Amino acid sequence: MNKDQKMLKFLFRNGSSFAYALISLLLAVFPEEFFKTDVTACLIKFFKSTIEDENLWIATVILNKVLLCLLVFFIVKLIYVIWKKFRRKVVMYGLNYSVSIEYGDILEIKKGKKVINFDECFTTTVGEKPWEIKKDSICGQYLQKYGPIDVNKLIENAKVKPAKSKSNFNNQTRYESGTIVPNGEFLLLAFARLDKNGKGCLTYEEYLNCLNKLWDQINIYRETEDVYITILGSHITNVDIELNQQQILDVMIASYRLSQKRIRNPEKLHIVCRKQENFSINDVLGIE
Repeated sequence: MNKDQKMLKFLFRNGSSFAYALISLLLAVFPEEFFKTDVTACLIKFFKSTIEDENLWIATVILNKVLLCLLVFFIVKLIYVIWKKFRRKVVMYGLNYSVSIEYGDILEIKKGKKVINFDECFTTTVGEKPWEIKKDSICGQYLQKYGPIDVNKLIENAKVKPAKSKSNFNNQTRYESGTIVPNGEFLLLAFARLDKNGKGCLTYEEYLNCLNKLWDQINIYRETEDVYITILGSHITNVDIELNQQQILDVMIASYRLSQKRIRNPEKLHIVCRKQENFSINDVLGIE
């Protein structure tokens, strides 16, 4: 972002609209007499002693109005910066739907349906080997907190059909990315494809296809509750193009906005994010 763009952003975004509205209100409410102060008049007279009395008061009013505008503008800007620094959630609104992007821990949320992403084979073994679920991943934390779970029984009860092809890892039964298996308040998601070494990976096209299927599946299983989901693919899964957490979040939001299977108000989709370096919910596209 060059200097001109930064200046335009400072003047016309990030709380500027509220500042200008407040300035307009104050200028409309306060009468001309309010801006005629002896202190400012003396200051003007000091710098230009030859100014006539009539012009002196006109200059006094103009200068005081300018000072008021600058003061209000910078105070509002300061308040806005502080508010942005400490806010923990932003909400995007669309036609009959909304998306909340918020900081938090999805496993600590007590309401709604929570999407937990597994690999394509619904692996439930937590460990350090390439084909095992990493303990610090969302899936690993879920299995350690709520496991062990009989995922095969859950699949059977939900009548979920496996994919026609087998996994590249050990020729295991796999499920199409985006497939959901319900488990009470949790929706278990088949997400990452496994390579021959058992590591999770996806192409960008596969990632988008997974999201499209996911939005459809969520509508099947969410009943009438809000849905909570993390930023998919931002931690361990390898996507074949270089995307950081901020960019992946933007891709998820764009996919959801284009989907015909959005959750209708008053329920909403919540994207739960981990607060970390080089990431901020304030930088989400379309959010001020």
